[in-house]
Amino acid sequence: MDIKIRKRNGKYEPLKVEKTKKMVKLACEGIEGCDPIELELDSRIQFRDGMTTKEIQRTLIQTAIEKVIQSSNVGNGNTINKTNSNWQYVAARLLSYDLYKEAQINRDYSNFGYGDYYELVKKMIGMNLYGTYLIENYSDNEIKELGKYIVPERDELFNYEGLKLLNDRYLIKGFSGEIFELPQERFMTIAMHLAIPEGDKKVFYAKKFYDILSKLKVTVATPTLGNAGTPLYQLSSCFISVVGDNLWSIYDVNHKFAQVSKHGGALGIYAGKIRALNSEIRGHKNASGGVIPWVRLYNDTAVAVDQLGKRKGGATVTLDIWHKDIFEFLDIRTNNGDDRRKAHDIFPAVSIPDLFMERLEKRENWSLFDPYTIKKLMGYYIEDCFDDVDNEEFTKKYLECEQNSLIPRESVPALDIMKKIMKSAVETGTPFIFFRDTVNRANPNKHAGMIYASNLCHEIAQNMSESELIEEEIINKNGFVEVIQRVKPGDMVTCNLNSVNLGKVKIDELKECIPLQIRMLDNVITLNKLPVQEARITSDKYRAIGLGTSGYHHFLASNKIKWESDEHLKVADELFEEVAYNAIKASMEIAKEKGSYPAFKGSEWETGKYFERRGYNSDRWKKLQEDIKKYGMRNGYITAIAPTGSTSNIANTTAGIDPVFKKFFVEEKKGSFTPKTAPDLNDENFWYYKEAHTIDQQWSIKACAVRQRHIDQAQSFNLYITPEVKAKDILNMYVEAWKQGVKTIYYVRNISLEMDECTSCSS
Repeated sequence: MDIKIRKRNGKYEPLKVEKTKKMVKLACEGIEGCDPIELELDSRIQFRDGMTTKEIQRTLIQTAIEKVIQSSNVGNGNTINKTNSNWQYVAARLLSYDLYKEAQINRDYSNFGYGDYYELVKKMIGMNLYGTYLIENYSDNEIKELGKYIVPERDELFNYEGLKLLNDRYLIKGFSGEIFELPQERFMTIAMHLAIPEGDKKVFYAKKFYDILSKLKVTVATPTLGNAGTPLYQLSSCFISVVGDNLWSIYDVNHKFAQVSKHGGALGIYAGKIRALNSEIRGHKNASGGVIPWVRLYNDTAVAVDQLGKRKGGATVTLDIWHKDIFEFLDIRTNNGDDRRKAHDIFPAVSIPDLFMERLEKRENWSLFDPYTIKKLMGYYIEDCFDDVDNEEFTKKYLECEQNSLIPRESVPALDIMKKIMKSAVETGTPFIFFRDTVNRANPNKHAGMIYASNLCHEIAQNMSESELIEEEIINKNGFVEVIQRVKPGDMVTCNLNSVNLGKVKIDELKECIPLQIRMLDNVITLNKLPVQEARITSDKYRAIGLGTSGYHHFLASNKIKWESDEHLKVADELFEEVAYNAIKASMEIAKEKGSYPAFKGSEWETGKYFERRGYNSDRWKKLQEDIKKYGMRNGYITAIAPTGSTSNIANTTAGIDPVFKKFFVEEKKGSFTPKTAPDLNDENFWYYKEAHTIDQQWSIKACAVRQRHIDQAQSFNLYITPEVKAKDILNMYVEAWKQGVKTIYYVRNISLEMDECTSCSS
């Protein structure tokens, strides 16, 4: 009986083994150590009548990916694992052929590979998958020109995991998941969208943006990657709000959170102004339920309003370490205690001043206060100030409160609070840590406000403040009745992210890549369709961006630099100074062209204090400082290192500033097994990929501190521990991080725990 194979269009044709052989040969062509005959034999395809071409393709892809890690017998009953990461690229090619065939059928073109980009744009706009603004801002000839500029061969830069992730999450598909858009077309559409503000030079910049995206030199944040070019183009990753001590503000922030989550963003919430448990309300003693009920409110919103159906909403809530509710707050994710006082979907963070760390070192007591009582008796909130080098305002006011016998307080050993923090960190990975004085001292815009908390991934540090309800009034115009709220807007932070791939961009190439990244990010601010109006106001006021890096460990391993070495610290210092210089210079150059951010006057960028604090006194820095004083800065905040968890996979590099979790491993998802390796793993770099949980964390802290000098915001910095690590060693990590000037600590990653990742900040 003749075997017939069912094609993707539903038609049947006789089995032609030569077609399969040809495809396998093409997939292996030019890839070292990948023999097509070996792949054919190992796949053991059992052809049968009615078999689909998709099944054949899936079998070949799975076989190729399984060949990445192979076990061989070395005698005496022992086996050794050998890796050949090149098979990932064979699997990626086979997957790309799959996508090409699907797009060919759905878009109705005859050639194998990419179709006509101009026709795609028209089709996607007609299906309401692309925004009409693309054809409103680009002529037909310009779109055709950009279509011709696409380089399909750049699909070969993807490994299997990266291409699969891009396809699963970010390529724009039809209502039933039909493949229309292909990877290079996604990059070009992003580039076109982000180049719109460039006016007559938009085609020029669209090509430039496309090049760095398609060569995987730069990754954009996941909202930009998935939403650019679409009708609903919310391009920011995270937002941060301050909650005031009143019901209107509490529910106002909850409403904002719902809007942000609906559009795929995460929220950082500062709750330190909310009165403590058993505080008074309108003269009634012991009436307040404290912070926890409101944290639970935000928890329920996170679950109810998910991120476009892809995952539950993400939020971190920050509380000050002097707040009376701190002990209960530190238990919100743990499994012991009253579950009615838990918030398992919220990520707690603790704001810590220098004074606490000093008392911790001296093993002294620490006082816990109700912020409402302090405001009532002292006339100020102590969280509204911080300790600078020449003015320890926070310490002064905190001591005033301690010395006032009319203010109730709880006095506890500082070590007891830290023990509670460490216990929670070991069990849940949280709380995140926010060293508030360190953050605010380095704030270049302290003239315009202060920083109370960070975002979910703890790399953003920007001015923030609460919105206030002024009045609510009824307007009746000829029988048309409206209820109008007048609100004084606070600073609601947005984080707009992208990252340079250090695994692919050499230090001397940063001067070409980074100016394009800064321009892309600045255009995100101009274009962004933000879900909350206060965020629009703040975004325009500071034009804050967050240029980061991915591929840090990839870079070190490729250059044969050991993580635990002085060479690492030296290279990190040089590398991140170069990143900082090029980023700041690029922002200044755009300010020449388009003007400064509105809050520039009086900032430490203008006064030069920013450069003095960091010891930037070489000739090139002095020249840049003079230029900034003359021309200004386009962006009030410039650099922030995000986790880049998913986008670094697309770019086939390591995540953020993290070391690799493992050199190679087999991942199981939904019953399938996918071998993975560190990027470009080979015999030469094998020992330079030291795994995260085997690294002495003091070296990671030192490296974080070295980088921090050159980063105006913060870093998503993780600590890695094992069950064998002693409590005193974890305590030393926290103390040393503070002493070294680290601004924030993200997760404490216990090898025995799995942590939830925030995809919003992946950039």
